Amino acid sequence: MDIPRRVFLVFLLGLSCTTCLSSDSSLSSNGSPVSPQKLLDFAKSRDFSEWMIGIRRKIHENPELGYEEFETSKLIRSELDKMGIRYKHPLAVTGVVGFIGTGKPPFVALRADMDALLLQEMVEWEHKSKVPGKMHACGHDAHVAMLLGAAKILREHQEEIRGTVVLVFQPAEEGGGGAKKMIDAGALENVDAIFGLHVAPHLPASVVASRPGPLLAGSGFFEAVIRGKGGHAAIPHQAIDPILAASRVVVSLQQLISREADPLDSQVVTVAKFQGGGAFNVIPESVTIGGTFRAFSNESFMHLKQRIEEVVTSQAAVQRCHATVHFFSEENLFFPPTINDESLHKHFKKVARELLGPHKINDMQPMMGSEDFSFYQEVIPGYFFFLGVGDDTGERYDSAPHSPYFKINEDGLPYGSALHASLAVTYLLDQQQKFQSVEGGPRDEL
Repeated sequence: MDIPRRVFLVFLLGLSCTTCLSSDSSLSSNGSPVSPQKLLDFAKSRDFSEWMIGIRRKIHENPELGYEEFETSKLIRSELDKMGIRYKHPLAVTGVVGFIGTGKPPFVALRADMDALLLQEMVEWEHKSKVPGKMHACGHDAHVAMLLGAAKILREHQEEIRGTVVLVFQPAEEGGGGAKKMIDAGALENVDAIFGLHVAPHLPASVVASRPGPLLAGSGFFEAVIRGKGGHAAIPHQAIDPILAASRVVVSLQQLISREADPLDSQVVTVAKFQGGGAFNVIPESVTIGGTFRAFSNESFMHLKQRIEEVVTSQAAVQRCHATVHFFSEENLFFPPTINDESLHKHFKKVARELLGPHKINDMQPMMGSEDFSFYQEVIPGYFFFLGVGDDTGERYDSAPHSPYFKINEDGLPYGSALHASLAVTYLLDQQQKFQSVEGGPRDEL
């Protein structure tokens, strides 16, 4: 997940029997109340917690980049086999999709991403990355471990699932658009809604944060090559200076935000790459600049893309240069904005309140980071939230995602697995009850 460094910052309800119960009811298959705290305690039990932490550490020691998660995928399938959970593989090269429950509607999905980053880990600990130059610096190892934990919880309580839970283990979130390829491969077939989470080291363990509506920005990348005419720095009138043209382009791009964008419609254009020349006395033939642009609506995002191309080519032309702009739409898909469904937000808050308590639920402001979970939300209702994995003792984890010093408090993992499972089983119960109240009977198997 792409999150700016500075800005970083759920409950097991039991299931009711299939007879008519209120949506707030929580009954096990034998009709006795199921305590959310008891089920969370199951996730926090020593054996369960140590197993889940062990999974996370194995993955952390052996990080794999997008579409290269072969060993991670193998580990996932091995654990699902041990649990007796059926699955499909491969989807999108290394992806795995598991199924727990009746095999009948309704269907709800839980998602975890699997890929690591090109970073050399600088945290010295027993389970440091064993692969030079690669690191799980965004918590995807924890995401996989928590979804496997949720799978084990769901398997233990399978008789209480009133529908089907789909487990989506996805490759290549970090710029590879793995979610889009999972969708194309049929991962969301029959699915009515999807939930996803991301670890947040700046929040204490057991605290969650999210919001309805826009949560994360849509993002894209651009690169422009500005060509002039090289020459001697002492006789610039005989050259056409692309460095000067590129400098004007950079300044003009900032005016897209300060003078064209609605101040109430947050947008960003950042030029983070500027390459040209290699000598003090030579005007280069060309300059390459590149960066990212972000917005919270598809309309603003596409308008920004159009204006970036117009500004780059026009400003270069004013300086007698020629420019071409590349947006990497094939190599790195544009990520749409992550927009949380309003009704799923209410469901999330209800579940998190029962499991964690109202004081553990934070309302957060939108962030300019991006997530390819948004591709799922373009197809079906989806909800994405942040789970605290900071230190409960008061130590502040200053390492943000994509930092070589990234670390998490593993005590937060049981909360993530319990939240995953709880969100799924209660969603299925609610959907079944809604359908029965309208139709007067259960849905048929597909």
